[in-house]
Amino acid sequence: MAAQETETFKSFRDFYPFYLQEHRNLTCRRLHFIGTGLVITCVIVAAVTFNLLWLAATPIAGYGFAWAGHFFFEHNRPATFKYPLYSLLGDFVMFRDMLLGRVAR
Repeated sequence: MAAQETETFKSFRDFYPFYLQEHRNLTCRRLHFIGTGLVITCVIVAAVTFNLLWLAATPIAGYGFAWAGHFFFEHNRPATFKYPLYSLLGDFVMFRDMLLGRVAR
């Protein structure tokens, strides 16, 4: 795994298997699922109510749950610190894959 941690990924397709390996712990994945669901909810509520404070809550909801999963259950450093855009996309793709049963939840 150490070699991949220093690798620069050329595409999200290359990154996603690494992302899934960083989320092997079921509790960590569930916390990501909750956080991503809250992010989606906050964005929808902000759009419906025109209250931008809901948008301010999105990083707290998303990162709070995800980082708790990494620090307390997965015991690794979130990929967000090294691959912020791919990690954000990975959160939503894993959320979708969990909904579809492609990733265990």
